[in-house]
Amino acid sequence: MYENAKRKYAVVDLEATSAGSNAAIIQVGIVIIENNQISKTYSTDVNPHETLEKNIIQLTGITDAQLAKAPDFSQVAREIFDLIEDCVFVAHNVKFDANLLAEQLFLEGYELRTPRVDTVELSQVFYPSFEKYGLSYLADALDLDLSQAHTAVSDAYATAQLFLQVKEKIENLPKELLESILPFADALLFESRMLIDDAYQLARPLMNPDYDLRHGLVLRREKRVKISKQMSQQFEINRHLLGLEDRQQQEQFVHEILAAFEENRPTFIEAQSGIGKTYGYLLSLLAKKEVDQLIVAVPTKVLQDQIMAQEATAIKRVFGIEACSLKGPANYIKLDAFYHSLKNPSDNNLVNRFKMQLLIWLMETQTGDLDEIKQKNRFESYFDTLKHDGYLASNSLFKDVDFWERCYERSKFCKLLVTNHAYFLERIQDDKAFAKGKHIIFDEAQRLVLTLDTFSRQQLEIKKLLIDLQKALNETDSLLDKRLLEEIIFELNNLAENVYKEHYDRGIKQLEQDDLVLLKQALSELSLACVKPLQDTLLSHYSDFWISTVYDSESDMRHIFFNAGSKELLNFKNMLPDMQKLYFISATLKISHNVNLANLLGFDTASFITLPRQKDKHQRLLIDSSMPLLSDISEQQYALEIAKRIDLLFHYHYPILVLFTSKQMMLWVSEYLDSWSIKHLTQIKNGTPYQLKKRFDRGDSTILLGTGAFWEGVDFVQADRMIEMIARLPFDNPKDPLSKKIELQLKAQGKQPFWDYFLPLSVLKLKQAIGRTQRRYQQKSVVLILDSRMLHRPYGSFVYEVLKEDFYISSQNFAKSLVEISEFLL
Repeated sequence: MYENAKRKYAVVDLEATSAGSNAAIIQVGIVIIENNQISKTYSTDVNPHETLEKNIIQLTGITDAQLAKAPDFSQVAREIFDLIEDCVFVAHNVKFDANLLAEQLFLEGYELRTPRVDTVELSQVFYPSFEKYGLSYLADALDLDLSQAHTAVSDAYATAQLFLQVKEKIENLPKELLESILPFADALLFESRMLIDDAYQLARPLMNPDYDLRHGLVLRREKRVKISKQMSQQFEINRHLLGLEDRQQQEQFVHEILAAFEENRPTFIEAQSGIGKTYGYLLSLLAKKEVDQLIVAVPTKVLQDQIMAQEATAIKRVFGIEACSLKGPANYIKLDAFYHSLKNPSDNNLVNRFKMQLLIWLMETQTGDLDEIKQKNRFESYFDTLKHDGYLASNSLFKDVDFWERCYERSKFCKLLVTNHAYFLERIQDDKAFAKGKHIIFDEAQRLVLTLDTFSRQQLEIKKLLIDLQKALNETDSLLDKRLLEEIIFELNNLAENVYKEHYDRGIKQLEQDDLVLLKQALSELSLACVKPLQDTLLSHYSDFWISTVYDSESDMRHIFFNAGSKELLNFKNMLPDMQKLYFISATLKISHNVNLANLLGFDTASFITLPRQKDKHQRLLIDSSMPLLSDISEQQYALEIAKRIDLLFHYHYPILVLFTSKQMMLWVSEYLDSWSIKHLTQIKNGTPYQLKKRFDRGDSTILLGTGAFWEGVDFVQADRMIEMIARLPFDNPKDPLSKKIELQLKAQGKQPFWDYFLPLSVLKLKQAIGRTQRRYQQKSVVLILDSRMLHRPYGSFVYEVLKEDFYISSQNFAKSLVEISEFLL
């Protein structure tokens, strides 16, 4: 056993001909650490006596000519062994480096038996909120010196710095926290736990007044709210104090916000993207003495987090105004559930590593929001057991430090409350006092119709239902219950199998009442707990039923859902309590001459303000006339055509955002790019929209393939030059239940659903998407629309003319577009 004080560490990085079992070493980098200081470095090339693959040359910069002059491994084996034989072997992904080096040394007669420590796993545990744990990412996050990435000695030097930082962080943890971590430390690879064991021997009890010790959990105390400064009543002064640029359209927007402040009726303000609406309404309304609390509701949690991280943080820094982000309880950790999971040992090493990670995270988090754990999707079933249910027992061990309760209480008194549309609806359903008498802004308000419809639905996953039903069938002794359960299982299996046998448009199969007669009959005769979700869905007030499917590329599985909803849209106006002032803000509120958002939400009287739009000379729209129509080729061929265009644009080295209306087509394009070794990020495959956006902004990849949330509400402000590609016009699925509801409602009003709603709405979604890449002055972008229906279908001229009002637009073949893109973005 090595004594802690005398330990030497050899931090090793190898470059090799491949990552496989037959790899040969081509470069060795070693950094020796003694007494917590880097004492020595060693580096050598190694001749593998084989030609390098092209991707290895591109990755490392090492060439065949360079290696031809290098020594054989046999010539350097002795000095490498002598250097590291009395050290702890440390590496970033130690399994690969240690196994490969030990194997090569063994072949030369040297047996390497040193303990091994892995900095990947240690980083995952002790930096729990990081999105990635690759060396390049960690170098940026922790300010490590990685001047020449994928050069062995440079990587080893950066890993050595990382090791020292992790080691220091562990050694500074209180003894009580280390004691809670130790029972799970065997889940770490090889001897990585030795750093925790060593730290525990020297650790001191918790003395820091900024933390609470509760039953082995170390929790950060809630910060005291500071008294806010007085904001100026003049928007220009507040803007100047924040260091924001002057925007004429933003000032017009602020004027309209303030002019409508005293009006009792709701105000709908339509203003184009990129003018700074968020700062506009925040700085003008938070300065008002009459505003005790401003509630801002946005469509997604991604945008909610974005406002908290950017605008709310800046306003707090300058003016001291506290902001609170409130989500549904399931977003927060339930400390009682986590505490009990610590008492129940798991055979799964990944779960045990997550337990260590969460123990560290709880010492750092202010919010308890599980979205801060960016790696939780690796074992979602464990995290599902930790989600808060909104209920806290009177005998809870953590009653006065519960994150959800703490956030819930803080939300009552903070000056600025940021939430999302879905939680707002959920909250006012149970507690109208939450919004009564408040000033409220619905940002990206056009998304409310979809959120309302989702709120009125019930969705059950058929596979999970079948598992619960089968378990009940195996356990029940009642013959009648067995027969009824068998009937229900048969009917559900039949519905699920039909989805695979038939091809439904975008995975939706509408159900008729005849399809459900036997299922309803069997459910009405049972009183078992396992059928209650189905009873609440099928035997309640819902009148519309359908089956939907969702493909999960990570698990390569198609999930099948049973859905229920009402045939009519919810009346949003009737759901609301009396409020001081209500604003609806978006770039797209007026859908057509005959339909606007106020109508769809149930407002008979409202003020509707449209700010004048300006064409931006820094943005161009190009329609690809050479793109084939989807009606003439298969969807997979269409995906190939998209991928070919991405490949050609990729060589310009500008960031490329590609928006899809179909997840399947997006995944096909991703497969083509993978086969061509074109590095890219893909929604679903590579993480959540929030994670992907941060990685894309950071430059991890210059290509991002996205759908859903990327069409609206996610802004790309980092790149000075950018290309956006739109695969298809964003028409709503006519078989979607929401589309059917709106169609029925408009027909009942004597309107034409396609021309008055669905076509204009598609154009508005298109405008939203175009606005994603034009968010600040002097930012240049080209938007390439690949859907040539704009040039060949009767409705195409309508779309073209509407876009022409706001953008500089032209159509041409792709070869000509390449030239124009190159010239315009210079």
